Amino acid sequence: MKSSRQRFVKFVQVLLMMYSSLSIISAHAEDIGSFPSKPIRLIVGFSAGGISDVLARALAAKLANNIGQGVIVENKPGAGTTIAADYVAKSTPDGYTLFLQDMTTHAINVGLYKSLPYDAIKDFSPITLVASTPLMLVINPNLKINNLKEFMVFAKSTSKTLAYASSGNGTVPHLAAETFNHMLGIDPVHVPFKGSSPATQAVLAGDVGFTFSSMPPALSLVQSKKLIALGVTTKSRVSAVPDVPTISEAGLPSYEFVLYNGILGPKGMSPELVKKIHQMFVDVVNSSEMKQVYASIGADPITDTPTEFTAHMNQEVIKMVKAVKIAGAHID
Repeated sequence: MKSSRQRFVKFVQVLLMMYSSLSIISAHAEDIGSFPSKPIRLIVGFSAGGISDVLARALAAKLANNIGQGVIVENKPGAGTTIAADYVAKSTPDGYTLFLQDMTTHAINVGLYKSLPYDAIKDFSPITLVASTPLMLVINPNLKINNLKEFMVFAKSTSKTLAYASSGNGTVPHLAAETFNHMLGIDPVHVPFKGSSPATQAVLAGDVGFTFSSMPPALSLVQSKKLIALGVTTKSRVSAVPDVPTISEAGLPSYEFVLYNGILGPKGMSPELVKKIHQMFVDVVNSSEMKQVYASIGADPITDTPTEFTAHMNQEVIKMVKAVKIAGAHID
């Protein structure tokens, strides 16, 4: 039988374990209750000036105003956004390091790279989508084409000499164009540029026939009639260009290609913390100030639950891996 001393030691050990567990729970509750008590870092995988950076800075400014804490945007470009994604995946899951991801990071790269230093789904805590951004199919007015059906006839008759521009091999505009080409049954020449702006300028100069441009570089050129917009890649028309039809309604049914942005944290974040940060961003995205920002860059505000966001990312991985395969793009 155990001696009284042994039973006493065991009792003390149990008490200490219980105290330790309660302390951890209490500390955790205090952390959630006081969060955020210091500045939050919002990581972006692109250089300053792009649509993701512009969106991140607008979100950060409004969030900082709402919570009374600094929100610092940190640009970590390189390796197709994988540097930024890996950095966030390996960060402490305390809510102070968040990631403004997009289709590139968590869908395209899964098919583009033979291996990644992180799992695009399992190594992150999804919080919410924050933006849906269309691409716009634009051509030069000198082609004398007024709508998508006319362009599809033209493209089929000139497929061997027709060229199109993109923002680079394996980028969203490249894969959007290749999906379009595949559905139409054409094989134009791909001319990659370093960004949507130079790709759009190539169409403006008449050097290539068309491009799928992100909204900021093309919007003012379309509004000033310097470029012709044949369609947007979303399911619904875009408020910034309400007269431009969707590609699906204009002549290529079921075509859809949407650039999205969402907020992620590292894996291991507590459900309570995710819930709190989720509400913080829902409040920001639905604010009148942010709606004006979205309209100015041709984006649509959107939020969803962490569960819905996870399902969305899984669906996009399947879709983009297929698109990458069609395009024949890869990075060893």
